[in-house]
Amino acid sequence: MRDDLTKPQPQPADPVALARRELQKALPGRFYKDVRAKPLGDGFALALDGRIAKTPAKHDLVVPTPALADAIVGEWQAQGEKIDFAAMPLTRLAFTAIDGIAGKVQAVTEDIVKYSETDLVCYRAAEPTSLVAAQAAAWDPILDFAATQLDARFVCAEGVMFVSQPEAARAAIAARVAEIGGGMNAPFALASLSTMTVLTGSILIALALTGGELSLFSAWAAAHVDEDFQARQWGQDREATARRNLRFADMAAAEKFWLLLHRPEKRPEEQYNP
Repeated sequence: MRDDLTKPQPQPADPVALARRELQKALPGRFYKDVRAKPLGDGFALALDGRIAKTPAKHDLVVPTPALADAIVGEWQAQGEKIDFAAMPLTRLAFTAIDGIAGKVQAVTEDIVKYSETDLVCYRAAEPTSLVAAQAAAWDPILDFAATQLDARFVCAEGVMFVSQPEAARAAIAARVAEIGGGMNAPFALASLSTMTVLTGSILIALALTGGELSLFSAWAAAHVDEDFQARQWGQDREATARRNLRFADMAAAEKFWLLLHRPEKRPEEQYNP
């Protein structure tokens, strides 16, 4: 499992961390009464008392779909006397897309693709047999998805020794991520995909989720096979569970963000029992 998004990250592939640092500069008090979305150019802007809201970097807060705009409006309407960005994950992702990704789509795309070189699901335990079986049950279908749907055939290794993946497999993943990063909604789609990739440590899990092959819960479980095995052996750690729940909240928000961009008719999964 890679570092979570609650800590500052040095890699451009973790744009959510960059946006969170910017949010420390945000106004703490609620300064508006009316919140609504209104068409602006090719997108939909958040309007606060009739004025277009700004991102931390002073760009207009404009998103590409009305479903996403309405969901962000709901977050702003729900604020009390203070603006709590911790309770506004869709807004944070929109900030990430606009301030952190729009100007460097290619760089973020490349950073996401790098995960295909050391993807979580390709590194398997040699023992015990129960862990080997759990990994196979969770990860083999993901590799099958990559092979059949993305034409990307990966190889696995035991332990942590690096295994070089076939160039064709890496190229296929690069093509799919480039496709996601090449559309009109590229910064927003990449904000979601990057978040899911970083949180799971796997571009293959993220692509299986966005491709409809995995549910949110099955994707999250696949990313935590080893952690769950250890918890069954030694019991759960309260602090680790709390950190995992925070990461899941980011994961659920990223999936919801993706659905509101691509499939607004699908109801996101929002309940989670660790």
